[in-house]
Amino acid sequence: MKKNAVIRFLTLAVGLALFVFITVFILSSILGKKDHGMAALGREKIAVIEIQGIILDSKDILDHLKLFSEDRNVKGIILRIDSPGGAVAPSQEIYSEIRKIHEKGEKKVVASFGNVAASGAYYIASATDKIVSNPGTITGSIGVIMEMSNIQELLDKIGVESYVVKSGKYKDIGSITRPMSEEESQILQSVLDDVHMQFMEDVSKGRGMAMDKIKEIANGSIFSGRQALGLGLVDKLGSFQDAVDLTKELTGIKGEPDLIYEKKENLKWLDLLKKGAVGDLIQKKIGKVSSGALYLMP
Repeated sequence: MKKNAVIRFLTLAVGLALFVFITVFILSSILGKKDHGMAALGREKIAVIEIQGIILDSKDILDHLKLFSEDRNVKGIILRIDSPGGAVAPSQEIYSEIRKIHEKGEKKVVASFGNVAASGAYYIASATDKIVSNPGTITGSIGVIMEMSNIQELLDKIGVESYVVKSGKYKDIGSITRPMSEEESQILQSVLDDVHMQFMEDVSKGRGMAMDKIKEIANGSIFSGRQALGLGLVDKLGSFQDAVDLTKELTGIKGEPDLIYEKKENLKWLDLLKKGAVGDLIQKKIGKVSSGALYLMP
């Protein structure tokens, strides 16, 4: 009799524990990813994604765009941009993801410019629903750049010879150990012209501007935020708070929304150095050598 009571107690305890586990699992699945770890109750939310420094990778930004676009409690997304641009492919990937969100029509995305939002950073912003820029923001720089060095004379002076074994006539195009031929220069120029055309086409699509108008200003020139407004490159002059207010207006949010930011990793001092001004300078110099064509303000 006593043994049966113990068995019943253990069965009840295991069943209760299993019920609690399943309940917690289901609630976590419902509220976890879709709600960005927040309860569904309370004020409506606007997500803020920061794009800072030179753009060399897109993964983190793409992950957060996907996360916030799927969160049913997030009504709109603000891209807070303070960047001179960067590598071509990451800029294009982020642009494409924003366009997907735009085409679904479920979320509004607004760009807010800080000190600088040029070249690849402007490329990204052109995909958003609206752009808010400070009057003195440096923006524009719609163009492509590729820089290479020739250190042949230096190597000759120190007695170093370079040997290249290759398969394919142009396999070592851009080599730093010899001058570039006119034919090679034309090949690279053709590539840059095509990448530049992609930039202009996407800005035209994102901003709804005629290609003829884009071509007039897509010569690499930079503009102040106020000049950009006159050219149709931005929609409004204002601060980050103005971007918040515009997002509220576009999404129909009443009252003050909760601003939620992407989760930041704990950075070591070396990571902080990399993300600072010194890091930008290092990345800029390395990027020009190793990243090929760049949507980057010099």
